Amino acid sequence: MADYLAHERKLTLKVVYYGPALSGKTTNLMQLHTLLRPQRKGELMVLETRDDRTLFFDVLPIGLRSENGLDLRLKLYTVPGQVQHDSTRKAVLSRADGVIFVADSQAAQQDNNANAFDNLADNLQKLGMDIEQLPLVVQFNKRDVPGAVDEEGLQARWRDTPWAPLCMASAISGQGVVESFRLLLERLYPALNREYQLADGEGIDAATFVRQLSMAEGGS
Repeated sequence: MADYLAHERKLTLKVVYYGPALSGKTTNLMQLHTLLRPQRKGELMVLETRDDRTLFFDVLPIGLRSENGLDLRLKLYTVPGQVQHDSTRKAVLSRADGVIFVADSQAAQQDNNANAFDNLADNLQKLGMDIEQLPLVVQFNKRDVPGAVDEEGLQARWRDTPWAPLCMASAISGQGVVESFRLLLERLYPALNREYQLADGEGIDAATFVRQLSMAEGGS
């Protein structure tokens, strides 16, 4: 959960990118590292196996500061998607403040998406967390792949869930990456303001921080 030091006006948040293997979790972080303001980010640490799949996690630190002096630090993690790394996924997921679930838009991957989402819910339950209470965004990545599942059908299928609307993305080109992250922030900050009972003017203003997430020159 969030680490809040009231006397230092410092809040540290943990965001986890979750999803099936090769759905684009690491690509999301790589694009954020490219698109976000250089002075607002740390170095991206990527740990890969020989087949370019995440073995443990990637992490991207981002720092923001509100007009009222709140120092906000976010640490973005990915998890390995392979079935055999479930214990690692659960360890990385522990104490997460928000999750972006990265699904694969290819028709042949829909069962893997469902299994990975069920695994997310199961691991959250084991950690004493409720998936319906956790700020969460569902991103369908690889919209650029021929034969991608129809967006209208996806949105209709998820319409009655707490996570609608879905985000559509092509992480390899950067499309939808920042938008997914912004949406998570917008869902995350009100929950934190309630949790820490921060008064108006003292709490986390999602709009302020979202404005700071402007793209680097040449981004879109």
